[in-house]
Amino acid sequence: MLITRECDYAVRVIRALSGEERLSVGDICEKESITAPFAYKILKKLQKAKIVRGFRGVHGGYSLNRDLTEISLLDVYMAVDPEMMIIECLDPDYDCVRDGDDGAPCLVHRELAHIQQELWKMLGKKSLGELFAAH
Repeated sequence: MLITRECDYAVRVIRALSGEERLSVGDICEKESITAPFAYKILKKLQKAKIVRGFRGVHGGYSLNRDLTEISLLDVYMAVDPEMMIIECLDPDYDCVRDGDDGAPCLVHRELAHIQQELWKMLGKKSLGELFAAH
């Protein structure tokens, strides 16, 4: 739930690729201390979301497909974990026994849904370009 290690490593993968024309998975792993199987899994998700681009062949590897100014933490996290919720009851497919059975909505659920929306706004507020330039 919330921000997983996979989400964190996805940001690291993008950080490794920033300022590079193209990197191999080995180079990405070395720069960011990520295991190759984990990096491949993350890169596949980032590629599907069109955040990175993959190249085959001898000179293959990966590069950013979008400028860092166009990518936020929310974009990365949703690419890796599109069902990221702060609590499982916010999942539309979750059947909460406390919400609406007697016609009364769960007020805690409503507050958590508001917090979830605010979190998404905050995660989407700054680009990775802004974040990476900050240090």
